[in-house]
Amino acid sequence: MLPVDPALPAIGVEPSLDRLLALRFPARQLDIRRRRRALTQLAGGQRSNFRGRGLEFEEVRGYQPGDDIRAIDWRVTARTGEAHTKLFHEERERPVLLVIDQRSAMRFGSRHCFKNVLAAELGALLAWSALDSNERVGALIIRDDGHRELRPRNSRRAVLGLLSALCETPTTSVAEGMAFEDALRTARRIARTGSSVFLLSDFHDATPAPAREQLFQLARHTEITALQCSDPLEATLPPPGIYAVTDGHERCELDTGRAALQEAHRRAVTEKHDALQSMFQQLAIPCIAASTDDAPLELLNRYFGTSG
Repeated sequence: MLPVDPALPAIGVEPSLDRLLALRFPARQLDIRRRRRALTQLAGGQRSNFRGRGLEFEEVRGYQPGDDIRAIDWRVTARTGEAHTKLFHEERERPVLLVIDQRSAMRFGSRHCFKNVLAAELGALLAWSALDSNERVGALIIRDDGHRELRPRNSRRAVLGLLSALCETPTTSVAEGMAFEDALRTARRIARTGSSVFLLSDFHDATPAPAREQLFQLARHTEITALQCSDPLEATLPPPGIYAVTDGHERCELDTGRAALQEAHRRAVTEKHDALQSMFQQLAIPCIAASTDDAPLELLNRYFGTSG
């Protein structure tokens, strides 16, 4: 197993199973149940979108002054002629669901690693931390050739299966892959009420109305934390010159010395950033900015560190 220096960024163009396994020990510095004030501030200072852990029915008893009228059991009340209310108890666990984007748009990087590698290492740290906290861990891994569903389980084998799935090579190359809207719809089906959901993506297709609606529905019953993976080259064009670029299907030349292109790029980056931040703040979802320049452990330590 390769040693991992937690002070260094992720490396490589493909996730390494050895590195993901080695992150188990550094992950002990994290406690994802502990959400620091810095994370709350990322949500815009609004109330958390979290609606509480799931509630399980316990019993029905006679209504008492102060009981929530929304919990009245109208069937029993009608049958007995006296008001009765339902009692619930809070579930003790909070399942963790990691939604990890591994589509073609994530296979880009100009520094230490590709964005999909950054997402994989962040996901591994979160998974190991959840296991150490005795929480059930599951994942939805979205790729160009479909997706993998891993139902939340509380076992080391479940985490190992998740890490192995992250290192699988896609069987086909599809330009678009699974839309983020569909990924969120699938996450809604998997995630139980009260789950902690972590979204790891560049969110390049997260702002259209259908995706926003799915995110809103998911946020109604779960606690969502977004981690936006990016690369410095995406925000700034390379030095003036003629560059050959390709999307894997078509090839063209890009003249970065053109002032009009520089302005259009700057405007597009700003508009995308503002739209994404506005969406997350409206839903009170904290969004952690993660760059390929960042060391994944140090980044998560700012928000889930056990010290300080």
